[in-house]
Amino acid sequence: MSSDQAKHEVRDRVWDLLEREKAVREPGVHGHIPDFVGSERAAELLASLSGWRSAHVVKANPDRAQLPVRARALREGKLVYMAVPRLADERPFYELNPDRLPVEVAISKAAEAQAPKVTPNQMRPVDLVLCGSVAVNRRGARLGKGAGYSDIEFALAQEAGLIDASTIIATTVHPLQVLDEPLPEEEHDFRVDLIVTPTEVIRCAPSRRPSALRLERFAAEKIAAIPVLTKRAPN
Repeated sequence: MSSDQAKHEVRDRVWDLLEREKAVREPGVHGHIPDFVGSERAAELLASLSGWRSAHVVKANPDRAQLPVRARALREGKLVYMAVPRLADERPFYELNPDRLPVEVAISKAAEAQAPKVTPNQMRPVDLVLCGSVAVNRRGARLGKGAGYSDIEFALAQEAGLIDASTIIATTVHPLQVLDEPLPEEEHDFRVDLIVTPTEVIRCAPSRRPSALRLERFAAEKIAAIPVLTKRAPN
């Protein structure tokens, strides 16, 4: 079984489990970062940690499951960079500045209407990276929904010098998404430092942080759909 097939098998198993146990707010979770029951409590628990309290700049995914974290960051005066959905712009991040914008911009559609877009070179160094996950294990290996956007976002920030060894990488998930098994990993996959559920904080090791964005792993259609990749592609 290839790594992609193995990842797909795990995702399907977790999506099925979440729906069966009614651990997500709406059915039809396959293909998405699960909007899990208890995401608000997970946000509260994350916000109780010293690493969160000391963070001034947060880079976040745009999925609904992490909306409580993004909203809390803005309420606490943190600067938030949120990925443009599908990275479908030459400036692939929204800048959510709590001094200029209402907390409602934590919602992706509100950000689209109100928030400026920026390139990585226009961003400030990031203290905490928040990512969505479909599955994660206690060593920090994670699987997203399979589109690869989190890996691209992370690599762009890393290449721009926005992320270093002190940057915390966190994910919020339902307890059913935390697996006690190895997960398939590839060279471009990063690991999280913190897993936060509504009831538990899991500190992970060892760290894994790929240092470069590799175009050869993407299909031509994917490159054509993501402007920051199109710019890098050879003519």
